Amino acid sequence: MAEPLWQKNGVQMDARIMRFTAGDDVWLDRAFFLHDIAASKAHVEGLAAIGLLKSDECESLRRELDVLAEDFSRGSFVLDAQFEDGHSAIEARLTERLGDVGRKVHTGRSRNDQVLVATRLWLKERLVELDGYCRQVARVCLDRASREALPMPGYTHLQRAVVSSTAMWFAGFAEAFVDNAVRSRDTLAWIDANPLGSAAGYGVNLPLQRDLTTTALGFGRLQVAATYAQLSRGKFELAALEALGSAMLDLRRIAWDLSLFTTAEFDFVHLPDEYTTGSSIMPNKRNPDVIELMRARYASVAAARCEIEQLLSLPSGYQRDLQVSKGALFHGFGQGLPALALLPDLLGRLTWNGAALRAAIEPAMYATDVAIERALAGVPFRDAYRAAAEAAARTGEGRTPEQSLSARVSPGAAGDLRLEDLRARLDALDDVAVAHPAGHDAVRPPP
Repeated sequence: MAEPLWQKNGVQMDARIMRFTAGDDVWLDRAFFLHDIAASKAHVEGLAAIGLLKSDECESLRRELDVLAEDFSRGSFVLDAQFEDGHSAIEARLTERLGDVGRKVHTGRSRNDQVLVATRLWLKERLVELDGYCRQVARVCLDRASREALPMPGYTHLQRAVVSSTAMWFAGFAEAFVDNAVRSRDTLAWIDANPLGSAAGYGVNLPLQRDLTTTALGFGRLQVAATYAQLSRGKFELAALEALGSAMLDLRRIAWDLSLFTTAEFDFVHLPDEYTTGSSIMPNKRNPDVIELMRARYASVAAARCEIEQLLSLPSGYQRDLQVSKGALFHGFGQGLPALALLPDLLGRLTWNGAALRAAIEPAMYATDVAIERALAGVPFRDAYRAAAEAAARTGEGRTPEQSLSARVSPGAAGDLRLEDLRARLDALDDVAVAHPAGHDAVRPPP
């Protein structure tokens, strides 16, 4: 392993302790190595702005950082166990290529603000990705709700309750994912703060140009207090995972519905063949494995959130415990986003079995309609309720699901879905699409 950045006084490293303290950092840092490089370029420009680097030194460092980014992207530079972490690898490479000029790159910064800014840039990209998937899901749901409204049972407590429709099913999830997109944007705006220049959490005795690096890296604002930069580590990651988790909760409900609806007992939905797999032993089986795995992925996001939250029982200032948050963060997003990526196509291509949906609507499901009609005629609702309950088995006589649905005119119900309102909210989000953060695309996190 290359000599660590903190090595001094000739103290010999114990290999076991070095492996333990380095952990999986060098592998995990691959996910935001390009962001670390981008932040290093901004830091170099800031050092030049205050005269700590000559213009030719600044240009040499910028050039070598660009070459490193290209080499890493091509695979000719590998971040592996010879380095303690990605931060060490950058400085080692610059020193190898530029000698003493390379050794100047770390002036005025700490690995603490290095990891903060790289993580922050990576999180911004993931939240942009989350926003995009949520809007795609909402768009598919709205499109299907507007063009098909097959009658289907509506359930409470997993028992048949009232007449519903496929349009209502899709409209509910459309609004959910519009809200999820809004939440991802709100979270992005909240964490869009530049921590670079806070060093180890107490600043440095240099007039660092933090406003310059804020602009160069595409941050919305400066994270002003150097001490808060450290206090925000873990807190901002939790907020991002909570935004992801919000969407994953809705995905889990969709997956649960589809898991039930695809059973022979329901037979409401047929999935595209690509979303099912065969059994290894039973020739007759086609299993909805994809939606079952979609349902399971929320657990990974929740576990990541829990792991980071448990790390945060800490005093102020940097503590090495926070190193462990990287793996949880990458795992949560690495599991959640690919599941959401599959959802728009799945929802767009699943097919409903209209005959099975209609056959599952039983006469008693019109009882609520009957009670409301009697209340409109002047009967006290509680009396109308009891009368409808006593005659529940006959309440469907002369009624059709379409009549029930069209009569349900309370806003948001089948007779007044107000899809145009939801579409206007979604269009407004599309019109102000979130800009992709400055810097390079990051390597996708490990699964």
